[in-house]
Amino acid sequence: MRVESGKTPPERGPVQVIARAAQILRALEGEAAGLSLGQIAKRVNLARSTVQRIVASLESERLLIAASPNGRVRLGPALLRLAASMRSDFVSWARPYLTRLSQELHETVDLAAVRNDHLVFIDQVIGSQRLRTVSAVGESFPLYCTANGKAYLSHLDAAAIERLIGRCYEPRTPKTLTRLEALLADLREARRTGVAYDREEHTLGICAAGVAFYDGLGNAVAISVPVPSQRFHQQQALITERLLATKRTMQADMNAAAA
Repeated sequence: MRVESGKTPPERGPVQVIARAAQILRALEGEAAGLSLGQIAKRVNLARSTVQRIVASLESERLLIAASPNGRVRLGPALLRLAASMRSDFVSWARPYLTRLSQELHETVDLAAVRNDHLVFIDQVIGSQRLRTVSAVGESFPLYCTANGKAYLSHLDAAAIERLIGRCYEPRTPKTLTRLEALLADLREARRTGVAYDREEHTLGICAAGVAFYDGLGNAVAISVPVPSQRFHQQQALITERLLATKRTMQADMNAAAA
């Protein structure tokens, strides 16, 4: 038997506030136009007055900012700077793995981050082959016709894929899969093997293999090896094997660092 005062234990209050603040920040993820206090309250199932107090504190730290004159708020620059810093740290951490993979295959290796219905290249190690593929860091590509994009999509179920990218897609080449049914059939094999392929679906003359996983913060990232088509078919088995080995090593090292 113990005596309780009826008051919130000292350690619970701050922890609860942090958890609620995190709920509010997550509710605003992807909302470029922001949300009203009422909309946030409904999404996180909290009283509007509670949301208002937490939002005011987050605004004072520039974690949230006003999105409109009528009280809508959105994620602020301080949070975006923190996220950018974490992305930069992950890129630096991942670079040696990309370099090793590139040296093993003598091919270009790309690192991309998923951003809603597309992905953005955040790093690249250029291969040593004279005939090689190169894309600009910062360039964005669709999910449905790229190896790294399809590798990410293979982690989602059919309903989530349809919500994200719809049912019909722009043909980038004559080989692009332009309908959801054909894409889902292709993704079933990627889901089974852990590797997705772009067989000249984004650019004629270029094939690629890709794998996807989540970084230490839960952000979806993907590694791909793009190769001129005439060389890809001979090297596909080796590229696939080394890509999967690299993914396993990176995930194991991330888990060990987090333990």
